[in-house]
Amino acid sequence: MSDKKSSPDSKLPNYTEAFQELQAIVAEIENGEISVDQLSEKVKRAALLIRICKDKLTATEGDVNQVLKELEAKE
Repeated sequence: MSDKKSSPDSKLPNYTEAFQELQAIVAEIENGEISVDQLSEKVKRAALLIRICKDKLTATEGDVNQVLKELEAKE
């Protein structure tokens, strides 16, 4: 998992990985474990992770709505 933290351009994590990493970043910030020097990079990484999670949730919502429409059409 350390390779995912090294660069925002590295392989993008899936939803679960992104959410777990985001939780870890939030915990580090809340516990004061991040130095001012690291804060900018952590915030940038958190923004990317949030975008990944949001995009996946939006796509999943669209998929579920499509299935529901198809089920309603068959009734």
